[in-house]
Amino acid sequence: MIDFHSHTFFSDGALVPSEHVRRVEVLGYEAIAITDHADSSNIHILIPNLIRVARDLNRVNTTQLIVGVELTHVPPALIAPLAAQSRALGAQLIVVHGETPVEPVVPGTNRAALEADIHLLAHPGFITEEEAALAAQRNIFLELSGRKGHSLTNGHVARVAERTGASLAINADAHAPGDFLTPEMAEKVGLGAGLSRERYLKIRRDMTELFKRLKPLE
Repeated sequence: MIDFHSHTFFSDGALVPSEHVRRVEVLGYEAIAITDHADSSNIHILIPNLIRVARDLNRVNTTQLIVGVELTHVPPALIAPLAAQSRALGAQLIVVHGETPVEPVVPGTNRAALEADIHLLAHPGFITEEEAALAAQRNIFLELSGRKGHSLTNGHVARVAERTGASLAINADAHAPGDFLTPEMAEKVGLGAGLSRERYLKIRRDMTELFKRLKPLE
């Protein structure tokens, strides 16, 4: 198991990174990304701090910690510059908080994110086919979410991704211990979105390949 979207108490989660990683290590995870909510007020704090933690934990843990960030409710015009700044600070994984149907995300956020240098568009809501095609073209993953509310449009996202060839990722968007997905629940998220088991297994393989491509910690 790999998960590219989760939060600690450095944004709105409940756990310190060490316990966060330990919780999924017990579940047999290969890797997990901590992607705390960020904008220009805190990326310069979050990313270097998480790099220090990842260097410590990855030397001794089985589950590898991926240094990520989730640009959240950032005005569309600022997404690309902040994504570039996050990369320059050393983030391995750039996530953008997409146009979920349960939050007042600025319209145009999905498009601006897909035009930026990012890896994953989280809970993209009623993403258009044109936007999904752009995700496929730019090799940006679209998320099927295990989190309540955000998961309401999983079926729509899955259908649009199937039509356009966009890559999918299944993530917990975990904020607390009970949020982490077991392998069985992750499969239910995929099948519940209308995917075949074969397609679900391809998602798991694609997520593993993305993990292998991520910039190593320096």
